[in-house]
Amino acid sequence: MMHVRFLSVPLVAAILAASFTNARSQSASSVRPVHTYSIVAQDSVTGDLGVAVQSHWFSVGSMVTWAEAGVGAVATQSFVDPAYGPLGLTLMRGGKTARQALDGLLAADPGRDVRQVAMIDAQGNVATHTGTKCIQGAGHIAGRRYSVQANLMSNDRIWGAMSKAFASAPGDLAERMLAALEAAEQAGGDIRGKQSAAILIVKGVSTGKPWADRIMELRVEDHEAPLVELRRLIRVHRAYDHMNQGDLAVEHGDVDGALRAYSAAEAMFPDNLEMKFWHAVALVNAGRTPESLPLFEAVFKANRDWATLIPRLPASGTLTADEATLTRILAVAPR
Repeated sequence: MMHVRFLSVPLVAAILAASFTNARSQSASSVRPVHTYSIVAQDSVTGDLGVAVQSHWFSVGSMVTWAEAGVGAVATQSFVDPAYGPLGLTLMRGGKTARQALDGLLAADPGRDVRQVAMIDAQGNVATHTGTKCIQGAGHIAGRRYSVQANLMSNDRIWGAMSKAFASAPGDLAERMLAALEAAEQAGGDIRGKQSAAILIVKGVSTGKPWADRIMELRVEDHEAPLVELRRLIRVHRAYDHMNQGDLAVEHGDVDGALRAYSAAEAMFPDNLEMKFWHAVALVNAGRTPESLPLFEAVFKANRDWATLIPRLPASGTLTADEATLTRILAVAPR
């Protein structure tokens, strides 16, 4: 017979406090004022969970953004304590709601008055805390499946602008969260300016494979226009998603699928040599060598090393080409 021991509420609180104190002592050197604005959110259609942030602070994403597929997302900022990230996820993974997890951590934190933290769980429940000693302007709005929060802002309209933008923006979760950050900047943003930004999105249901569950993780560590750069990186990310789909199609012998995917990537970034090259390869594999030659020629002209790669591809099955076809392709390389 198995005996189950139920823990009392005081004992659970004591364990939580001990865990939080230990995590805080281990991360004490990382506690610093990260005054910023952020959003945690869930896509109501896909269930994907995300967190996005911008700040006038170097590498803001390394401290503020936390998320785990099938569990939740956390933004921890102001006089940031990074422990809220992993501990909040641990509690939500154990069945606590976002509210229960945040309240438990706040109760164990003597520095709660200078913290600003937001959490969302996999069920879309949100919880937000803006400490009474966060530097003004500071505030938050918790909406349906999202929360926006900001501190040390130029005015008190920032979080309202973020909420309105997220609620009304079209597109997927990344696009809507970015719209919220851009609205904050347009409304006045951080009183000190801007320096870094980050976005992290995970699946709403875990597959047990963290590398597959991480949909998007991008950081702009130090940039004069971090949101402009973040938007560019998101677009590059989407293009390389097509590239990855093309690679997978090649692996499965799906020539038409590879051609569609590589073509879509190249259409997004027509000057990208990598995308242009693999689009050309896919055309050859689809029996459309004449169409590939202008693409190969442009790539080889920009960097002749790509021509050196061509004879190495047939052995791996990446390029289906006989000697005559290889000669035809290499003939367009500059001498």
